[in-house]
Amino acid sequence: MRDPYSVLGVRRNAGADEIKAAWRAVAKTVHPDQNKDDPLATQRFAEAGRAYEVLKDPKLRNRYDYARREAELRRMEEMKRKSSGASEEETIDPETAEEMISRIFGADNRVKPQESNKPQERKPAAAAPQAKAEPKPEAKAEPKSEAVTEPDAKPEAKAETAEKSAGFGGLPRAAAPAAELVSAIVRRIRGTANKTADKVPEIFCDVTVSVEDIFRREKATATLPDGQTLKVSLPAGATDGSVIRLKEQGYRLNGMLRGDVVVTVRIAQDGAFRPDGIDLRTTLPVNLQDAVLGCETAVETLTGAVKVTVPAWSGSDHVIRLEGHGLPSTDGKRGDLLVELRLMLWEKPDEKVTDLMRSLRNGLYL
Repeated sequence: MRDPYSVLGVRRNAGADEIKAAWRAVAKTVHPDQNKDDPLATQRFAEAGRAYEVLKDPKLRNRYDYARREAELRRMEEMKRKSSGASEEETIDPETAEEMISRIFGADNRVKPQESNKPQERKPAAAAPQAKAEPKPEAKAEPKSEAVTEPDAKPEAKAETAEKSAGFGGLPRAAAPAAELVSAIVRRIRGTANKTADKVPEIFCDVTVSVEDIFRREKATATLPDGQTLKVSLPAGATDGSVIRLKEQGYRLNGMLRGDVVVTVRIAQDGAFRPDGIDLRTTLPVNLQDAVLGCETAVETLTGAVKVTVPAWSGSDHVIRLEGHGLPSTDGKRGDLLVELRLMLWEKPDEKVTDLMRSLRNGLYL
């Protein structure tokens, strides 16, 4: 079966409604009644139906996504084995993974200088001590075979385990067959090849919310780099640029501590309120008459309309501060709402105002 996402032409993080709409469009396009001259129309229509059956069921979709990632990691593992010159009968255990990474980073020159200087002596050295070489493969034959056959023997059991252990809606960020190899790469890059309790690097992502979401402490939806989504609770005192660390919710690799997810809060700037720390800014339009003479008007806040007084002779640089109408802080207090006046003219020109301004500019009096 082909990739169901490719068959329906949807993204891997597509929602149920998007998948359903894509299936209807594809089914209408490849329907045999619409393609009577195409002998493969029936086959393509059935393929689209099978793809939709997999993607519309969350459990089947999770199993397919897990199996796809596992197959991709196996392919990467095989490519690494071929590039390092390993034979097809060899298996990658933690020791051989470290040796492979040592060769990639040129660490053999420090560990085994006599072997790097004399490569022609490797074959006789391995063939000479036959009495010692034979027991080693016999002693490790059973654990190696178990390590190879275990992932293939029970794929359904592994998929169910991943579903149970995943957080935030069943994200299967679990270990994979190439975990030892990836763990060795990470430890080698970070210079901790000899440590067994290293931590998987964090996953970084952003979440965009509104001022109202932060005020009501709503749960926001963050999208990870691989397209998966998770729910993030916004803590008290969260502002634009705040960092939320979700401990042990990241990727997991064998022999390493599970990583964290680091979420950066971004507040949308297209609403009625603009964040300034825990303070908020908003704009109040006033006409020329109200700006010169002053007036009383209402301003919308997060909790409803509030009456404010515009002082006489207020320009566009005037700011009215409403205390306690901003965002909540970590100690339970709230910031302020800064009301910025914006001088506006009437929609239609006023002749009296025009004559008055002309007289003031030219020094004439009516």
